Amino acid sequence: MKYGYIGPGIDIGQLAQKKGRYVTGFSVGILYLDESHYPVIPGNVANYSTFPFPVHYKVVPGCTGQRLLNGDLTLEKEIIWAAKQLQSEGAKVISSSCGFFGNFQVQTARSLEIPVFLSSLVQLPMIQVGLKPEQKIGILTAYEQGLTDYLLESCGFFNRSSLIIGDLSKGEEFSAINNGKGSFHNEKLRDEVVQKAVEITEAHPEIGAILLECSDLPPYAYDIQQAVQLPVYDFISLINWAHHANSQKPYYGFI
Repeated sequence: MKYGYIGPGIDIGQLAQKKGRYVTGFSVGILYLDESHYPVIPGNVANYSTFPFPVHYKVVPGCTGQRLLNGDLTLEKEIIWAAKQLQSEGAKVISSSCGFFGNFQVQTARSLEIPVFLSSLVQLPMIQVGLKPEQKIGILTAYEQGLTDYLLESCGFFNRSSLIIGDLSKGEEFSAINNGKGSFHNEKLRDEVVQKAVEITEAHPEIGAILLECSDLPPYAYDIQQAVQLPVYDFISLINWAHHANSQKPYYGFI
């Protein structure tokens, strides 16, 4: 794996391309589900225009939302296969489009030669270390029942008591995303998500930060932050971080 940057005054020398890598210029490979029945708007991980840099996607065969949210461990083979495909095509780091891919974080990281950050939940340890001991992290999730100890521990987090969960699965508009309807009302969904964030922070003033588990939620991160006035972390903060670490550029400026 060769890192490189083409820019003013930089001699890149001899160039070579490994067989199987037919596109270049991206660092992050993103796994996504084998189904899509609703629009993925800007801010969603599965929308190309979300990112100010190129990303590369790969579908995981047979990986439906129902199987993933319920932690179907028989998906492991297909997830690792798809991640390896991204690696062979030139990805320098792997992420995904659903927080529940985190059930396969350890297995996938062990199987690849590049870093793997499959879930927005892998940010939990870093968020916690930045808060006061008495503060907690609020999580907005697509499916509270699937937010198991196994999932959290796979993502490197072992302090469940420091979490306050806001479950969106029963929301009228949010549930429409997963019921095969093929559409949703954007403003109604935004209001539903923001209201859940306000609800948990008002009930638990000890919350010091919000983490959005679901990749459908980053489009509303700004509105959530304006409503609760707290740091908000999501898949986009994770993928931006992973991209930056693997796409360093020289700095230019004045001294």
